Amino acid sequence: MAAGKFAYYRVSSKEQSIESQRAAMQPDAGEAFEGEWSDEGVSGAIPALQRPGFAACATHLRKDDTLYVFAIDRLGRDATDVQSTVRDLQTKGVKVHVHNLGLIEGETGKLIVALFAQFAEMEKARIAARTEAGRVIARESLKATGRTHRGKASLGRPATHDLQAIARWSREPGNSIMKAVAHFGVSEATVNRARKQHA
Repeated sequence: MAAGKFAYYRVSSKEQSIESQRAAMQPDAGEAFEGEWSDEGVSGAIPALQRPGFAACATHLRKDDTLYVFAIDRLGRDATDVQSTVRDLQTKGVKVHVHNLGLIEGETGKLIVALFAQFAEMEKARIAARTEAGRVIARESLKATGRTHRGKASLGRPATHDLQAIARWSREPGNSIMKAVAHFGVSEATVNRARKQHA
């Protein structure tokens, strides 16, 4: 069986889309991936092989196939998991291609995987720290003024939104996506999701 080119995508939230990753990772002109797998709304904290999409992908891949991913951190929950995943794929004879890095090969490839996986893990820790610092500020502001530092009446997002009403209102003459964001107090992603679900 001839070797093939395959792709794996992951986004953490259902409100995010894999389309930007897909557009960036297209193979050579005139070619297409022979198979694509994705995990949408799946946390990066989950080990790669415990994600349904990646598990199916890993099972399908054969010797001399090439797996394309957008970033090295898509291949695991932390530096150790990334290195283990890449090692397992390479043991099967699967080539790993990371967008903007190219093929991960040989000893240099191992070093690159280790470094970039560690950088990704450090960045996740920084994001978590910034997020928690923002929550602390929001809680203090909410307690002192009844509003968060961003002017919201509560922490977190409302439990539910009437997506049909949001979609309908945003399409009325004179309205827009950004006006709906302000009118309903929701994110732009929520308005886009509403319009997509209620086209």
